[in-house]
Amino acid sequence: MDVSRCEDQEQQDPDSDFASFCQGIEMAVTIPYVGSHLQYGLNFCKGQSYKQTVWVPGVTFNECLQRELSWSCGVSKFLHIRRCNLFGSPTNENSKSFRTFTTLAYLRDGSTKHFDFAVIGSGVAGLRYALEVAKHGSVAVITKAEPHESNTNYAQGGVSAVLCPSDSVESHMRDTIVAGAYLCDEDTVKIVCTEGPDRIRELIAIGASFDHGEDGNLHLAREGGHSHHRIVHAADMTGREIERALLEAVINDPNISVFKHHFAIDLLTSQDGLGTVCHGVDALNTETQEVIRFISKVTLLASGGAGHIYPSTTNPLVATGDGMAMAHRAQAVISNMEFVQFHPTALADEGLPIKLKKTRENAFLITEAVRGDGGILYNLSMERFMPLYDERAELAPRDVVARSIDDQLKKRNEKYVLLDISHKPREKILSHFPNIANECLQHGLDITRQPIPVIPAAHYMCGGVRAGLQGETNVHGLYVAGEVACTGLHGANRLASNSLLEALVFARRAVQPSIDHMKSSSLDLSASNLWTWPVVPKSLGCDVMHKILRITKEVRKELQSVMWKYVGIVRSTTRLQEAEQKISELEAKWETYLFEHGWQQTMVPLEACELRNLFCCAKLVLSSALTRHESRGLHYTVDFPYLEESKRLPTVIFPSSHPMSTWSSRQLHQHLTCQSAV
Repeated sequence: MDVSRCEDQEQQDPDSDFASFCQGIEMAVTIPYVGSHLQYGLNFCKGQSYKQTVWVPGVTFNECLQRELSWSCGVSKFLHIRRCNLFGSPTNENSKSFRTFTTLAYLRDGSTKHFDFAVIGSGVAGLRYALEVAKHGSVAVITKAEPHESNTNYAQGGVSAVLCPSDSVESHMRDTIVAGAYLCDEDTVKIVCTEGPDRIRELIAIGASFDHGEDGNLHLAREGGHSHHRIVHAADMTGREIERALLEAVINDPNISVFKHHFAIDLLTSQDGLGTVCHGVDALNTETQEVIRFISKVTLLASGGAGHIYPSTTNPLVATGDGMAMAHRAQAVISNMEFVQFHPTALADEGLPIKLKKTRENAFLITEAVRGDGGILYNLSMERFMPLYDERAELAPRDVVARSIDDQLKKRNEKYVLLDISHKPREKILSHFPNIANECLQHGLDITRQPIPVIPAAHYMCGGVRAGLQGETNVHGLYVAGEVACTGLHGANRLASNSLLEALVFARRAVQPSIDHMKSSSLDLSASNLWTWPVVPKSLGCDVMHKILRITKEVRKELQSVMWKYVGIVRSTTRLQEAEQKISELEAKWETYLFEHGWQQTMVPLEACELRNLFCCAKLVLSSALTRHESRGLHYTVDFPYLEESKRLPTVIFPSSHPMSTWSSRQLHQHLTCQSAV
């Protein structure tokens, strides 16, 4: 039975299920945290490096991990994450369901596709990589919605690169490291800043069109944290233009197949001695409700961020942390997840003269370039406040501006502040920010005459899947690029317009090792059935599925609310611990509800899988935040308000060898040994 056609049949009060679901949630009992033993070696030590890192105390690791898991093969010192298993769940009889499944009662799809390269995500990183590796083999680009629906498409500001004679790579490096609160990896920063100009030229050759000045040269803007004009842009719709050019090239490439509306569920992995190997990914075609298994020699994760762990985010709906969660479940190493960037200036709809008829799915971004072009921040009394917080005023890095706005809002009990660019020439405003001007005008606000109401919103994850200098991970055959990756470039805070740059550079750097891996690998065409097949829960019945989806929607809102209230711009140990407890109980209660209503471990409806990933990412953020006993960059805690040089270390979450206790933390299939794998 098609669940999407059954929603009108449920007549019950929509709030009654959630009310009964929440009853007794405070009574949930959690199991103790346990340590983990690393079951595989890593091959990071080939020029890539985290200089220093943090590890979980009391955890036994393979010796080569401590020697090799570094960006620059330097010091192997790790920040202490005390909860490697993240959150436990209540012990109850329903947990037995996690290990059993019955495929005969559910739709089990058997469609398998074989490719040399599988690319998960269709933003700038995924598309740029696909165009290069397609010269050497077949490529599947697997994208969750329409191909253009990515964080790239919503990027307004531009791409930073040293293209002006008065600028220098050293200056760009210095700005990046200062913005990153000195937690950036210097080797990574040097590579990205050095290779950036060539990546811009490649984009132009592919067909991207950027703004030019009257002299015929590229018009270079300046944004907060930058000491020079170095932002290449296409008005205030740069990401959209880059996405357009890359998509056009991808569509015209005969070696690339684009699978739109395919939601990546879990990576297909096996154990090869001490190592984990990736063989592709399972995906759900959300239009046909068919599960497709992609077997590939190489997999690139370019799935974007996890902005929707918060209620207000500039990210599109697809940004639910799918790649980070899949990689974590596949035993990839995760790093720096406490550093969540809140963009200081999202449009505050509450302050618009003409109110919206319905709430936006994602916040409308007011680009950093507005402040770079001279925009001034005021409170509602029209008092300029940024000079009170930082000598760089409106040009301070995003973390500083976001905290300053947050402080103003709390002190004055106001809901938004004002960003004013109206003192600049009208023609300049309209030519530089046509998209913003048009959006505001639709709601009765003329930005050439009136200030813009703004408020911070979740924007970018500086942490992610830990990557080497060629985008490689500790999982063999798995590469990462873009926001899903933690390369060491951003440190504790991303410098404006460095995200598209990083995606371009690392997508390109991952190409050659991917080709080498592909050529040394082979596809076993009979391997598809070695992993348990996910199932679409059509036979649960319309009424049951309707209840489950409604509960799932409410739990998602509650999770987002907890994250914003307790794990937002300003944090404290007590509030982080409260969030940890609340999220653990919320997840346990949700999973119990699912399995009491006939749920099975391998069921994969989109809404439940997204919440599964959101829970996983929220817990990764929390565990990392609780570990960092200082305030650095995007992580500010009132209990440790100062920088501490001894803690200038990345946080690292290693995989657990113990069975994960929650659905969000486990793969749907069991790990295979190397004898069974492709």
